[in-house]
Amino acid sequence: MSHHPNDTRTPTDTPPTSEADQALIVQPTILVDVPEDSPAVQEETFGPTMTVAKVRDMHEAVELTNATAYGLGNTVFGRRHGMAVAERVRSGMSAVNGVISFAGIPALPFGGVGGSGFGRIHGPDGLKEFTFAKAIARQRFRPMLALTTFDRTERTDRLFARVIGLLHGPRTWR
Repeated sequence: MSHHPNDTRTPTDTPPTSEADQALIVQPTILVDVPEDSPAVQEETFGPTMTVAKVRDMHEAVELTNATAYGLGNTVFGRRHGMAVAERVRSGMSAVNGVISFAGIPALPFGGVGGSGFGRIHGPDGLKEFTFAKAIARQRFRPMLALTTFDRTERTDRLFARVIGLLHGPRTWR
């Protein structure tokens, strides 16, 4: 199997007929006992592949899952601890006991973390992507000490140093 399938072919509804077209198709593939540093494990492959590895316990499974730079989506299957495991996996979306079910709920935010991108589409978080937060502070009354203005004086500095000394002890940093 090549490193990643060639995705430059124009999509078509007709099945591939030539030998060249057949070479562009990757059949659903399960990869077993793949080294953790291999591209199939460490890179984001958009294709019908799945890697399977034996682990000691759920802690190691989550640790290995989070060891990649990517984190678009994941699916966790489990009777008792599925939700707890899904919460520990570093990804933008998780499904528990259902394959990519998050994609079918338009009110849920859709997007990844790390190398899988940033930002969200769908839901309130997706709407927020079209905005930006801005903080504006306006001085509403004259301060007791003019510390953050061009009107600051040596007297103000001495008074402020004295207040700090009273609150935190005498200056020993001179």
